[in-house]
Amino acid sequence: MRRFIYCKVVLTTSLVWVLVDVFLLLYFSECNKCDDKDHSLLPALRAVISRSHEGPGEMGKAVNIPKEEQEKMKELFKINQFNLMASDMIALNRSLPDVRLDGCKTKVYPDDLPNTSIVIVFHNEAWSTLLRTVHSVINRSPRHLLVEVVLVDDASERDFLQKKLENYVQTLEVPVRILRMEQRSGLIRARLRGAAATSGQVITFLDAHCECTVGWLEPLLARIKEDRTAVVCPIIDVISDETFEYMAGSDMTYGGFNWKLNFRWYPVPQREMDRRKGDRTLPVRFGSVVASPEERAKSSTRTTGAWLKSGWTSLKTSSTSYHRIRNVETNQCVDNMGRKENEKVGFFNCHGMGGNQVFSYTADKEIRTDDLCLDASRLNGPVLMLKCHHMKGNQMFEYDAERLTLLHVNSNQCLDMPSEDDKMVPTLRECNGSRSQQWLLRNMTLSA
Repeated sequence: MRRFIYCKVVLTTSLVWVLVDVFLLLYFSECNKCDDKDHSLLPALRAVISRSHEGPGEMGKAVNIPKEEQEKMKELFKINQFNLMASDMIALNRSLPDVRLDGCKTKVYPDDLPNTSIVIVFHNEAWSTLLRTVHSVINRSPRHLLVEVVLVDDASERDFLQKKLENYVQTLEVPVRILRMEQRSGLIRARLRGAAATSGQVITFLDAHCECTVGWLEPLLARIKEDRTAVVCPIIDVISDETFEYMAGSDMTYGGFNWKLNFRWYPVPQREMDRRKGDRTLPVRFGSVVASPEERAKSSTRTTGAWLKSGWTSLKTSSTSYHRIRNVETNQCVDNMGRKENEKVGFFNCHGMGGNQVFSYTADKEIRTDDLCLDASRLNGPVLMLKCHHMKGNQMFEYDAERLTLLHVNSNQCLDMPSEDDKMVPTLRECNGSRSQQWLLRNMTLSA
């Protein structure tokens, strides 16, 4: 009897300590909205109680703003060019689904992997997206592999990114340092500054608006352990800039730049499929660049244009602007679907990652994707992608910014959403002013 009572005491004590640990973890990761001067446990308690998989955005679910808040949402959207209201509703350590292949989940990695320092550059980043990035790194990285997180502030002007941020990161269980650039220097210079200050064996660069998933780090470090000259990259999933919904990326594509330095997703070539012998858990290799399906990071909210403006590349254009072309009625986007010349242009869910959904609208009123232009040679379409001939004609579309219409000049018809016969291909129809013929061109102008 005495032994039974002793076991009950031990179990009860262990349970209490487990609850205390959970409480402290959630306190430091969830209570981001507590007042700086309020050090009581009440705000933390409210944060812990409210934490569940049913909260806004949990498990990567979309956050939909009520109609009565739409105007405020649109105003906040302008600050960072994503749905800031939705982001602020989501916990800083929200849950995400594990979408890895089953073979990736069961892989075992060496115990002696190199450790890493994480470098994150930000400029006027939103509080919630920046801290959600940091928390995802800390929560989903094995502690013995994570040396530090280095935040490089590229001359931010927002007050909450100054002393408040410094105070916040001091509460985290992993060393987090903030380096300040004296003047705006761009992404690459800021990353170099951060890299010079690191002490880890491997330097990992992340955007300031991404979320790492479970198992993201070990495969990256394992590739470098195999070959220290390798440059490795995870699958980049998508977080919607409008709803913060998580959408899994494909392990059958890889990212790259064409000769015009436009970022594109390309299908994995057959030679790589043959080399991997059907094992999709093996990395895709291109020289010393390795893209691995085992690790995933979700890149959120920024358009390709915003990335390029931050310093990935410097391009000066005077007569070409880059756009995502979104249909007002369906909220879907024109997409080249990775298709080739003489094939139909596509129509797909807007993913906010640029790539196949980036089109340039030129001074000649062409809608271009790389060196192909949208072209229609007869009434009611179809709309094809043909080599740009710079002679206008079938490739001339006039955009009316007030009516939001794209008029195909030769046919005097408007670009319209797909028909019931082919739901994946936009078409041409007589202009009628309907929402299905309205298109929003999200400006993505590239500049130095």
